[in-house]
Amino acid sequence: MPLTLCLDCGATNVRAILVNHEGKLIAKSSQPNSTDPGTENPDFHVWNADRILSQLIDCSKEILPQVDVSDIKAVTITTFGVDGALVDAQGELLYPVISWKCPRTAAIMRHIDKYISQDELNKISGVGAFAFNTIYKLVWLKENRPELLKKAHAWLFISNILAHRLTGVMATDRTMAGTSQLTDVKSGEFSDVILGKLGINKSLFPQMVNAGEVIGSISEKAADAFGVPQLAGVPVVSAGHDTQFAIFGSGAAKDNPVLSSGTWEILMVRSSQANLSTDDYADGATAEYDAQENLLNPGLQWVGSGIIEWVKATCYQGENYDTMDAEAAQIPPGCEGVSMVPDFLASGETTGSINGLVLGRKRGHIYRAAMEALSLRLKSRLLRLESVGGFKSECLILVGGGAKNKIWNQMRADILHLPVKVSEVAESTVLGASMFAFAGAGVYPSPEAARDSFGITYQTYHPGSQEEAYNSLFN
Repeated sequence: MPLTLCLDCGATNVRAILVNHEGKLIAKSSQPNSTDPGTENPDFHVWNADRILSQLIDCSKEILPQVDVSDIKAVTITTFGVDGALVDAQGELLYPVISWKCPRTAAIMRHIDKYISQDELNKISGVGAFAFNTIYKLVWLKENRPELLKKAHAWLFISNILAHRLTGVMATDRTMAGTSQLTDVKSGEFSDVILGKLGINKSLFPQMVNAGEVIGSISEKAADAFGVPQLAGVPVVSAGHDTQFAIFGSGAAKDNPVLSSGTWEILMVRSSQANLSTDDYADGATAEYDAQENLLNPGLQWVGSGIIEWVKATCYQGENYDTMDAEAAQIPPGCEGVSMVPDFLASGETTGSINGLVLGRKRGHIYRAAMEALSLRLKSRLLRLESVGGFKSECLILVGGGAKNKIWNQMRADILHLPVKVSEVAESTVLGASMFAFAGAGVYPSPEAARDSFGITYQTYHPGSQEEAYNSLFN
């Protein structure tokens, strides 16, 4: 029974998961993950890469005794984007991994025009202006620790730091590079123009590898660290940025939009184009490299379930979502005049509001108004994504924690006037990465063949009885 070992480094948990050739999760183990404070400022956030690797190995040690290790055909690594570190020739970190949570890069982004205008950055890279992008970390190091940049042998993204620890090979996962704002959206390579204006040598970045390519093999030293000498020689197959593998693992074909619904909602599509305008970037649009070469993932993101969680904490303390959903189901579309502006980020340019509250309105009105507001935001963002990607949606695939809310799912279908297909796969990121790992190891001829064998299924919500009511209210 061929298996892959997926090492999944998330911001909340790190996990080791064994997946078989039919897409079944055979075993998994997790440990909590968190940032450490920076030495210069306790408000700074850094990741301890050595501790993360140690935790991933410990998680693996818990599950490897449950299988025949000779069945493991590949190891792969998936993680959050943008973060990485400068390393020396031996791969030792010269400075800790600056986290995407760290506030130090916000000022860098505001003044990036010292080097290159944000408009030119957007045009070349396709990546939206987010303060956590790799470019701002490197500029911070250039301005604050220039001696390290001069001393550095390479920049490794966090997935490649871990892969180097396992194989001794330095590489750059293409899906990670595509989040950096340092690449050229047209060529698929690091941009000579951007790097030239920053004064950063292109040789700092090791050879780029596509998802599904073999980076190297587990070394004897790494196999001993796992406590399983038989792991030596097992190929480590490139994966990288978790979002790309969640999209592929959801079963999405080209031009089929996917909404990853969690604290943040991330709407993306696998497309052959990403025609982004200044207005698109101002609306939070971006474009990253798809897990498959020659495709892009234009997308947008906004706070989603984070607002629902705020409503729960504020109005439903100690109660569960069953109570909330039962109350929301009794409220008609339009919430009897109660509405919400879902701009709740303290760092945002605008502020949120709840409107239309009068005597007789209840907490259920506020909860339903939040779901309606977020569904309307989804509708406007989907229209923008269709324009950027040059496609017309036939359905929406939904993954993530927010996909568990049946009332919200039906509301989305009614407001979008589209079927909403909720993936019944609980681990779309891990499965997506495993599809590429199986292909890289030769178990399947392609990631698509692996996906077909995994047999992804959906629960579909079709526009229903409230579609006309929403149509008259919001069109």
